[in-house]
Amino acid sequence: MVEDMKVTPWDVKGNIDYDRLIKEFGTERLDSKLLKRIEKHTGSLHTFLRRGIFFSHRDMNWILDEYEKGNKFFLYTGRSPSGDVHIGHLVPWIFTKWLQDKFNVDLWFQFPDEEKFLFKDELTFKDTEHYLHENMLDVIALGFNPKKTKFLIDTRHAGLMYKPACEVAKKITFSTVKSSFGFDDSFNIGQIFYTAMQSVPAFLPSVLAKKNIPCLIPYAIDQDPHFRITRDVLPKMGYYKPAAIHSVFLPPLTGSGGKMSSSIKTSAIYTTDSPKVVKDKVMKYAFSGGRSTLEEHRRLGGNPDVDVPYQWLRFFEDDDVKLKQIYDDYKSGKMLTGEIKQILIDKLNAFLEKHQERRLAAKDKIDEFILKV
Repeated sequence: MVEDMKVTPWDVKGNIDYDRLIKEFGTERLDSKLLKRIEKHTGSLHTFLRRGIFFSHRDMNWILDEYEKGNKFFLYTGRSPSGDVHIGHLVPWIFTKWLQDKFNVDLWFQFPDEEKFLFKDELTFKDTEHYLHENMLDVIALGFNPKKTKFLIDTRHAGLMYKPACEVAKKITFSTVKSSFGFDDSFNIGQIFYTAMQSVPAFLPSVLAKKNIPCLIPYAIDQDPHFRITRDVLPKMGYYKPAAIHSVFLPPLTGSGGKMSSSIKTSAIYTTDSPKVVKDKVMKYAFSGGRSTLEEHRRLGGNPDVDVPYQWLRFFEDDDVKLKQIYDDYKSGKMLTGEIKQILIDKLNAFLEKHQERRLAAKDKIDEFILKV
């Protein structure tokens, strides 16, 4: 039985109702009118936009207004280095890379290497240093432009970030933090302060340039509470509210609700997994929408709407015609569970083969991306 929905920056569980999240978080759905407006600037829509994988936003129309006036925005996203990167982590970054290319804008990529240290008792700074290096390789491997991409590492760039973070922190009450994140008196003071650090990249380029620059933040919807606070505080400091565009979660391989978790090995495909590991995981653990017998499947067909291999193909199969054919063949019973799993395995391994090559080459490029101060 799947748990009731829970969506916080640190915990995602249950059947995710995205319409309900839009209502509860107070965001707006990406509608056809806004998609056409984006397409006017990009020439075509990314797969993630066409299929509703990025589904919600805050102030995207304002971002495009400013862009059309010549006030070019910058992008901000990030990764807390607390474990190995899985393909679910890549979804917002792949889309961010597309935005960088299409709009020719800068990206500030934050690595808040203190966050999970503060929130996980077992995690040390030695651990986060290791994961920081590994995670940077995965980001670089996606092909971001090093001339337009700046890695901001909280502990390394603390001297640059601390004053702006204090300015934010001064305007956030403990009551606001408790109501936004569900904190109580048992939470440590580092956890309470952390959201101020996560706000900094949304206006740091404006501080450094000494002029207001619009900011667009692509992220999975679970991170929204941080940026609701950011949007409340920055206008009080004289800066623009950052705009946001939100993605759905790549479901766990096991189909158990929530989102893919780094800590549950059977639910995730990691960027360093070998072709054999990918095949074994998909064949053994991927939740199927198929029937219990071959005869029943041929007669009644499968259910692609709950089938995890099909749901993952919505993210990683770019060809709309091919995806529809897979959907129809599986639903009719023409395609079997083993066949749709093999299609996903081939797609994932083709992607990971190239990614791992670029990841290896990235070891000599890290210094090009880290912000120099």
